[in-house]
Amino acid sequence: MKETIEKALAVLRQGGVILYPTDTVWGIGCDATDPEAVARIYDIKKRADSKSLVLLASDMDMICRYVKEVPEMAVQLVEVNDRPMTIIYPGALAGDTPSDGSVPRQDRHCLAYNTVAGDGSVGIRVPMMAFCHDLVARLGRPIVSTSANISGEPSPKNFAGISDAIKEAVDHIVEPELEKHSSGKPSSIIKVGLDYSVEIIRK
Repeated sequence: MKETIEKALAVLRQGGVILYPTDTVWGIGCDATDPEAVARIYDIKKRADSKSLVLLASDMDMICRYVKEVPEMAVQLVEVNDRPMTIIYPGALAGDTPSDGSVPRQDRHCLAYNTVAGDGSVGIRVPMMAFCHDLVARLGRPIVSTSANISGEPSPKNFAGISDAIKEAVDHIVEPELEKHSSGKPSSIIKVGLDYSVEIIRK
């Protein structure tokens, strides 16, 4: 698996886009601090960039570097969670949205502006799959993990279900056999607030 991670890392570090299996479904990913790479993913999915993207982080320490204040409830949920779970955090630390339509320079200390929702929140999951976890940890920054489908179409449950258009648009495809470690089902989504509020978006 070391060689597989190295190949994917090389692409991510160069601002590329990868197609890879996650602990849930196949994802399209890039360095989440690179707004230009993120813009490419929106183009590939034919999706409006007004929508946010799910990100993967290696652990809570990484999440804390990209969220202004992590709700205590989120920490507790991550500690007891035993299935793939995406948490929507308030107050993402993101780069400025360009006012002239240009793509801003990459700032590794904050998330790309186009990964974040209009209200400033961001969805992040700590993956329960060794390949994804190690890939994010080695990169040292969150990576995008949006389903490998054209916007509006069903999420593919396996590699065979991914359209050729998606496969041809990315820069690198991770070995399909790793999908045996995927559940084939989307994660649950929970939105948490600093006021201890909890909203279940998807079970």
